[in-house]
Amino acid sequence: MLEIVNRPYRHIEVNRIAGSLGAEIEGPDLSQPLPDAVLGEIRQALLENQVIFFRGQKLTPATQLAFARRWGEIHLHPYMAGMDEFPEVLEIRKTPADKKNFGGSWHSDQAFTAKPAMGTMLFGVEIPSAGGDTLWTNLYLAYESLSPGMRRMLDGLQGVYRGDNFSDHDGKTRKEFYKGKTSMKVVDPGQTQTVSVHPVVRTHPETGRKALFVGGHLHYFEDMTQAESKPLLDFLMQHATRPEFTCRFRWQSGALAFWDNRCTMHFAINDYPAETRVMHRVTICGDAPF
Repeated sequence: MLEIVNRPYRHIEVNRIAGSLGAEIEGPDLSQPLPDAVLGEIRQALLENQVIFFRGQKLTPATQLAFARRWGEIHLHPYMAGMDEFPEVLEIRKTPADKKNFGGSWHSDQAFTAKPAMGTMLFGVEIPSAGGDTLWTNLYLAYESLSPGMRRMLDGLQGVYRGDNFSDHDGKTRKEFYKGKTSMKVVDPGQTQTVSVHPVVRTHPETGRKALFVGGHLHYFEDMTQAESKPLLDFLMQHATRPEFTCRFRWQSGALAFWDNRCTMHFAINDYPAETRVMHRVTICGDAPF
């Protein structure tokens, strides 16, 4: 675990957007190679605010990838096809012909893999005139606000996380759920591990804080049936997404969001039926929860 020391910012300006989490960052041009000192302050802002936003950026898939690689190896989505020229970049596209959106339920990215994603960078390419916002919730606060008895019980629980049959998709496989959706392509995950067992309370490897690790990928608790698990899962999801734990971001073209999947969940709102929304997503590899 790294020691996190809060220091004043010298190279960037950090403006919080909610009391729970989230901050807009001003100063850096993410299309250019950033000095280590600037990157260090961005890391500090991410760890302090869980999700950070940059507006007015001019990023291509190549420059977005270059910035993401400063943070670690790039994770390939096991179920969704990336761009032809940039397979590490997932183009999230929804048109008026599409009835469903991608990411339209509370989740942490790639929670079902053996080493869930550390972070995700999402860049706004084409944004609806209104709608298409994204919500995030602070899973540190969700854990810390539970009663001591509930925290003691959860500290010993392991959960089974699945990549298919996503719980908010009515038990359907991804191909079934996205059937008729022409804007994004579902692929076969092959040998990629898509079912994993993780602690329901995880410790952040950099801050040392505990966070709930719940979301749509969590299907049941180890050594329990789904029926036995459901009441507690329902409570935890309702609790973790209380309004006072959340923030909401209104997108613009040229905005980039960078969030920490180790202590947040997010939800893409599907409220723009007659318009198109195009985003470029790059996900950074993480480590095994503990």
